[in-house]
Amino acid sequence: MTSPRIAAVFACYNRRSTALECVRRLQVQTRPPDLVVVGDNASTDGTPDALRELAWGPLTVVDTGDNLGNAGGVRVAMDHAFALGADAVWILDDDSWPREAALEALLAGGFDPQRVRHSLQIDPAGGRYSWPLPIREASGKWHTIRHPGEWPGGERAESRASWTGAMIPRAAWEKAGPVLGELFIRGEDEEYPRRLAAAGFRFEAVRDSILDHPSAKNLRRWVIGGKEFWFETGLEDWKFYYEVRNTMWLMEREGSMFKAWAIALLHGWATLLHDGWSPSRFATWRAAVSDAKAGRLGRRDALKQL
Repeated sequence: MTSPRIAAVFACYNRRSTALECVRRLQVQTRPPDLVVVGDNASTDGTPDALRELAWGPLTVVDTGDNLGNAGGVRVAMDHAFALGADAVWILDDDSWPREAALEALLAGGFDPQRVRHSLQIDPAGGRYSWPLPIREASGKWHTIRHPGEWPGGERAESRASWTGAMIPRAAWEKAGPVLGELFIRGEDEEYPRRLAAAGFRFEAVRDSILDHPSAKNLRRWVIGGKEFWFETGLEDWKFYYEVRNTMWLMEREGSMFKAWAIALLHGWATLLHDGWSPSRFATWRAAVSDAKAGRLGRRDALKQL
């Protein structure tokens, strides 16, 4: 069987050294990617030139023309990779740095175009998974793990979803469609996996495919009615805006006004409890709710004026 053409893709914006390190990690993979496509969001710090100066054959830097956020930058890179003939696209962040055997482990046992395999993200500072990982145990029960020592056994395990580290087969992209770039940031990692799952593709975590990726800061976990709610405290207002807007919009799009309002109110209550009251925070929350209800997506440049 012919080896699949794999493209690694990521977006970047004014993080020159971070993007360069990500590409360097890709250069030393035991199974190198056939293509690497970087969507540069109009960086002004010399990132595109520095990447091109590497003069590495598989690398293509695509200028997106504006700051499209991670969602838009990845969409541009991903669409470009498939246009170049990739059989699958491996989605990375510029600061999710693959260990040497990461891609080889993803492809071990053969490439399955009907399944979304994904890497595991580990925080190099603490050795824990960078984000809680829900997996299905042999009994069929779902369980959230936070540390490699909790892995249930075997090389692979069914997971609920993945974004960073996910290897998206062409068949999945063709059926589910492209990434929704209008989300900008903080939402593409939930919206696209949900669309893939709805299109009939299952997710599979691969134990030995590791990305070094810093954890979210100040992550909090609430359990309400048996459901987990994760919240990152201390976010800047503009990040908080996209978090609230996109998650509320996503719940409403899926037909649940109750869940949409529940997630918005939970975010509001959590930030009040952990970050404290401020007029700017309340105005940001209100703008996010208003835009979610109206379906106004895309980049919002006027947040600092709220």
